[in-house]
Order: sequence, then C-alpha cells, then structure tokens
Amino acid sequence: MNKDIKLKIIQVCDAKIAAKGENVGLSFYAFFKNKNDNPELLMEVAKWWILEHKLDHFEKAVKIKQMIQAFK
Repeated sequence: MNKDIKLKIIQVCDAKIAAKGENVGLSFYAFFKNKNDNPELLMEVAKWWILEHKLDHFEKAVKIKQMIQAFK
C-alpha cells in the first residue's frame, strides 16, 4: 500500500476512536468515499484486509491502526 492510503487509514481510525471510543469497529470501506473512484486502490486494501490478514468484515480500529503502523 502506498503512503497516502496508510496515512488515510490511520486518520480514519483516529477519528473513529476519538468519536466512539477504543472499542469501535470499522470495515475497509471506511477508508473510501461512497463513490468507487479508485477501484485499484480499493482492491489493494481489500486484498490486504481479506486475503493477506484474513480479517473479519468489521475489526477494531485500534487493531487496524497498529497493523498499518507496523506494515512496511
């Protein structure tokens, strides 16, 4: 994943945690607009989420943020 999407994921996680607490869950769709304006990037994140890490549809924002920060 490129640097921009990693930063976007961290920002979204931070915002969700700030708004709803550390127990809040989200899906990978949370990082994209309701418009499918970048299908390649959406599929890249979906592959990382579903195929590489076998994550459930909804995961804790805290967990995702930690995973992205550790992801090289």
